[in-house]
Amino acid sequence: MNPNQAVTIYISAASDLMAEREALARLIAELPVTLAWRIVQSPVEAEPIDTEALLNADLYFVLMGADIRAPVGLELHTAQRARMSIVGFAKRGVAYTPAGQIFMKDSHAAITWQPFKTTADLLRQVQRTIIEHLLRHAARYTLTPPEMANLQQLLTQQQPNVSTEAEGTGHSAVILSRERFIPSEGIIIEE
Repeated sequence: MNPNQAVTIYISAASDLMAEREALARLIAELPVTLAWRIVQSPVEAEPIDTEALLNADLYFVLMGADIRAPVGLELHTAQRARMSIVGFAKRGVAYTPAGQIFMKDSHAAITWQPFKTTADLLRQVQRTIIEHLLRHAARYTLTPPEMANLQQLLTQQQPNVSTEAEGTGHSAVILSRERFIPSEGIIIEE
């Protein structure tokens, strides 16, 4: 993997899960690796989905709250047609809308839904999934021995150390690593 190439994570989730979306973005950004990240999330307004990012995602997560909203269904359909691996998380303790119930039933063949009750519970499960993916592909991501050790250590922790308060990070983002990013033009200017 090119050191400038970001690990792309696509998160399909409706706007009713904004707090969870924001917490996931912070969780990813705070992982103890020097990788660049590209976190792409479902648009919350009438914007088109980033089909290219979805089809090239290293990991694809679908989050289900009480309801299914556009464009989550389209994103899932696109991923299914491309035969992508889909990791689904369904919030428990909420009353699913009729549309949400139909979506859960119809998608059951493609997704093994993993339940979560709280944002902290979701973070724990997603952190484990991401870390296991990174360790499985350590050579591809050129992880260093200290990075692998730090990730292994995180697997033994009960809860991620990430705030679950909404702070405005529930949108798509690119996070670059100072240690790995090599500009193709110009230079990096220190702050």
